[in-house]
Amino acid sequence: MAAIDEKLTILLVDDDEDFLFQQRLQLENAGFHVVSAQGRAKAEEFLAEHRPDMAIIDVMMEHPDAGFILCHRIRQKDASIPVILVTSVNSETDLDFDLATQEDRSWIRADAMLAKPIRFEQLRREIDRLLSVKK
Repeated sequence: MAAIDEKLTILLVDDDEDFLFQQRLQLENAGFHVVSAQGRAKAEEFLAEHRPDMAIIDVMMEHPDAGFILCHRIRQKDASIPVILVTSVNSETDLDFDLATQEDRSWIRADAMLAKPIRFEQLRREIDRLLSVKK
């Protein structure tokens, strides 16, 4: 993690420019340094040279499973980086998966999963829980 006097860095990955803009603004206003990447390929370029304190990743981007793949690659590189997956898969496809079962946790590999649209308060609670940041 970053030193006490430095801002924590969050890698925010989504193919939706509006989502990136909105979440980036809210996260920066909450005191985080945000690096946004529009898609898995851009995120992997960043990860090749940097280590964020946390990653927030959309599930469906260039490919329907791009977020899952990116999450897996982050785990391979550094399993200590907390990952939150955000998705509208449930509402768009009627598929229902989360981290409630051991089976889902075995292949999803994220620390938390939130359904879009997400409220910032909900996202902030997960960030605080995973980073052990006191408000």
